[in-house]
Amino acid sequence: MSPPHEISHLARVELLSPKPQETLDFFTKFLGMYVSHREGQSVFLRGYEDPYQWSLKITESANAGMGHAALRTSSADALERRVQSLSNDTSTEGAWHEDEFGFGKNYRYKSPDGHTLDIVWEAEHYKAPPELQSKILTRASKKPLQGIPVKRIDHLNLMSSDVTAVKQSFERHLGFRTTERVVDGEIEIGAWMSSNILGHEVATMRDMTGGHGKMHHVAFFYGNAQHNIDAAEMFRDHDIVIEAGPDTHGITQGQFLYVFEPGGNRIELFGEPGYLHLQPDLETKTWLMSDIDTGLAVGGAKLPWETYFTYGTPSPLSVAEHQKEFSNAGPAAEAAEERVPDEIDTSRAVADSPIDVFSDAR
Repeated sequence: MSPPHEISHLARVELLSPKPQETLDFFTKFLGMYVSHREGQSVFLRGYEDPYQWSLKITESANAGMGHAALRTSSADALERRVQSLSNDTSTEGAWHEDEFGFGKNYRYKSPDGHTLDIVWEAEHYKAPPELQSKILTRASKKPLQGIPVKRIDHLNLMSSDVTAVKQSFERHLGFRTTERVVDGEIEIGAWMSSNILGHEVATMRDMTGGHGKMHHVAFFYGNAQHNIDAAEMFRDHDIVIEAGPDTHGITQGQFLYVFEPGGNRIELFGEPGYLHLQPDLETKTWLMSDIDTGLAVGGAKLPWETYFTYGTPSPLSVAEHQKEFSNAGPAAEAAEERVPDEIDTSRAVADSPIDVFSDAR
C-alpha cells in the first residue's frame, strides 16, 4: 500500500451535460456557485469556500456524465511518487497534460473500471476581487445572496463493475484508506475511501446494471442539516427532480439530499459532515447486508430501486426513460435485478423494488 497523506483532497470534477445552460443555471441560481472562467464549450465554477479557481467544470456534451475528476497531492514530490506507482502498474496507462485552467501539470489515467482521473499538485489559489472579499479570513469569498449556496465540493461516488478492483487501486497507488464497506457474502458492493479525516472523498458502488466507468454522483457541502431541508423545498417549488432525502446515511453518517440536475447527472447535497476519522489506526467498518436498512437511511427515507441502485451517467436513457424502463421491469431491469442483493430488494429503506415482479423466477 502507498504511504498515507500523499493525496490531500478532491480538487475538482468536470460534468458533461447535454443541457449546458440549464445545468449552469442549476448550479448558479439554486446552489449559488460563482462563475470564475469560460473557455470554449466549458464554464468553470466554484463554491464560496472552494480554495482554487474552480471545483466544477460544466462542459457541453451529447450525453451526461463525468469528464474527469482530479485529486490534489500533498506536495510536488508526492505527485511524482504517485505517478511512479501508477506507471509501475502495467494495467494502468496514463499521460501528462497541462491544459486545465488554474492548474499546472496533471497526470491523467483510467481507473480499473474506466473512470478518467487526474492527480495534480500545482494549483492557483483563488483571490477574490475587493467586492467579493469576505471579512471571515478563512473564507475565500463572500457567501452569495442567491439560492441556497454550497460551500465547496465534497466527494465523488463512482459506479463500478468491480468495486474491489477500484478500491484496491486507490489504496495501492494513491494511499487512500477504506473507512467503510458493504459486503454481500464475499462480494464487496460498496467502498468509502478517504485520504484525510473525512469519512470519504471517493466512494465506489457496484453498478447493478453491469456497466463500466459511470458516475453515481458528485456531492457539494453545506455543513448544515437545515440547508438540506430548505433546498428540498426550493427544488420542489422549481420542479427540480428530487430522488431521495433529506435524511442521514448510517454509512458515513452523512446527511444527504439527492437530486438530478437538468442535464441528467445525480447531485448530492451534503448536510453535516458525518463521522470524522481522527484515529490514524481506525479499522475499516464492514456493513453486512443484515444491517443495510440502517446503512442506507437512518431516518426512514426511501432510496428508489429504479434509479438509486441502477442509474449512473453516462446513461443510454434519460432519467425519466430509465425510471420507466426499470419500474416496468423491462429486460434491463430484469438483468439488474439479478445483481441486486435480496436484502436490498426487501429493505425498508428501498422504495419500489420489483421483487414481486420477479418472485416467480426465484
